[in-house]
Amino acid sequence: MMEHLRDLISKSKPGDKHENYTFKFADDVSYTDPVDGSVAAKQGLRFVFTYGSRIMYRLSGTGSAGATVRVYIEQFEPDVSKHDMDAQTALKPLIDIALSVAKLNNFTGREKPTVIT
Repeated sequence: MMEHLRDLISKSKPGDKHENYTFKFADDVSYTDPVDGSVAAKQGLRFVFTYGSRIMYRLSGTGSAGATVRVYIEQFEPDVSKHDMDAQTALKPLIDIALSVAKLNNFTGREKPTVIT
């Protein structure tokens, strides 16, 4: 799945449309430790859209078998009246894009997440 997403990153161009979202950039995230300066590469794949919406895919090996796929979905909402909306409802369009782009169902065989936080 991660290789599929890396291939997608290499083919994506600013301005590409994903439903109502406009692609800005994507990258393979690295983390630089502020204390010792060490760099941890390939910490996740991030897709950023205009207006600050983003999707990040990470693998975590902390499960009992294989890797856990973690998907982080964020969206800026300037309308204060929408801040109390259920996150699943407010982020549904972006969630649908995240699932479709990653082909999560194809790669994992799962129809829905096992944990949502």
